[in-house]
Amino acid sequence: MGELRRPVEGRMVAGVALGIARQFGLDVTLVRLVIVAATLLGGLGLPLYLAAWLLVPDEGTGISIASDLLSHSRRGMAAGDA
Repeated sequence: MGELRRPVEGRMVAGVALGIARQFGLDVTLVRLVIVAATLLGGLGLPLYLAAWLLVPDEGTGISIASDLLSHSRRGMAAGDA
């Protein structure tokens, strides 16, 4: 089993559900239904989905959105310090 990644191909939104489905050998429709149910029943689905979108690396680049944002922020601060 490899690392969890957000696939580039086959995404509906951000690729989180598809990445989870591939990682654990599940049907992507089942994963999407669980996310929707978690959102509607307890409200936890959407925050978890957004966190995964930010933290799980993209399959194409291997970089997460959070890592990318932090690296841009650090570069900007370093340029401002010069």
